[in-house]
Amino acid sequence: METLFKRYLKGDTTLWVVFLALCILSIIEMYSASSTLAYKASNHAMPVIRHVGFLTGGVIIAFIVHMIPYRWIRIVSYFGLFLSAILLVFVLFKGHSENDAARWLVIGGIQFQPSELAKLSVIIVAADLISRIRDNSKEEWIYFRNTIIMLIGICGLILLENFSTAAILFIVVFIMMFIGRISMKYLGSLAGILLIALLLGYGAVKTIPENSMPKAFKRAYTWVARIERHSDKGGAKENKYVINDKNRQEIYGQIAIARGRVFGVGPGNSVERDYLPQAYSDFIYSIIVEEMGLIGGILVIILYLILLFRAGRIVMNCAAVFPAILVMGLSLMIVLQTFINMSVATSLIPVTGQPLPLISRGGTSILITCIYFGIILGITRQIINDQKPIDDAYNSEEEQLPVVELESL
Repeated sequence: METLFKRYLKGDTTLWVVFLALCILSIIEMYSASSTLAYKASNHAMPVIRHVGFLTGGVIIAFIVHMIPYRWIRIVSYFGLFLSAILLVFVLFKGHSENDAARWLVIGGIQFQPSELAKLSVIIVAADLISRIRDNSKEEWIYFRNTIIMLIGICGLILLENFSTAAILFIVVFIMMFIGRISMKYLGSLAGILLIALLLGYGAVKTIPENSMPKAFKRAYTWVARIERHSDKGGAKENKYVINDKNRQEIYGQIAIARGRVFGVGPGNSVERDYLPQAYSDFIYSIIVEEMGLIGGILVIILYLILLFRAGRIVMNCAAVFPAILVMGLSLMIVLQTFINMSVATSLIPVTGQPLPLISRGGTSILITCIYFGIILGITRQIINDQKPIDDAYNSEEEQLPVVELESL
């Protein structure tokens, strides 16, 4: 196994193990959670076969991407940003709707979410602009302004149909700027303006009748209703345990988690998968806990935390600012989305529609997340390769170089 990783899978071995472990877990849980899809399909195995196909393609993409120098990814990201902006505009007019939200485009029979490409492009471009601020502090305002213009433009297009994705992207880039040591006066002003905008938006939804609101902003009433319903915790006590169309997901998700207890009912033995809407996507973590118990649920959390921990160690070993900020941004996107999905499944926050990265059903999300891992692994590969010539030079003189290699972290 060690020879396999060193010969073919370059970069950080621990991250490869986490990546492949999540893929294997995804196949196991999707086989169980997609029962409702299997009943509807003419070929009962087709939902799982489709999912395995996306994961296989994703692993191949991750392998290819991890061999590409990050300087090329830096250049291509601007084209990706331009393309995703066009697609986001197009989806507002010709988007395919599911669950009352037009987030998908169907081109040539292929359905995908432009917002996934936009997230990837924004993070890479933001990392580039932040690194330029660090290299030229005199032009900090110019690059900060450009970052905010890009961020507001893309998040604004995503926001109209997907508030949670826009919010996550904004938070991730904000943290990237904080890590990149952008002036606190800029970040403080940005946070204040954002807070005022949210309060004004909430006030507008509460005071303007829905039939008087422009169509582009009517999705806001759904967000506010979800927040208020979640805060109300079911309303009157006599209706607390009544399952209806509005609380069906939350209630069956809670039942699934309660059935799991400590050790779970075993893989493939879930009962709630047949009752829980979106068991194979938004609420797959509930099925994981039901089948694998509290222990399994914690192990899944640990896998994602290892990713974040390794990202921090990678940042410490990066000699350049751009790859350091990029690794942290991509890792934060995966981990933050993960904990939002888990928080929804455990009823800590309202339903958002965020999938569990690499595990939930969804071709676009799987492929883009695999690119995240590919870029992170590619950066670790370059760090290790940059260290080897120095190590060889010191070894020839029978001296040890005081540099910590990523494999040994």
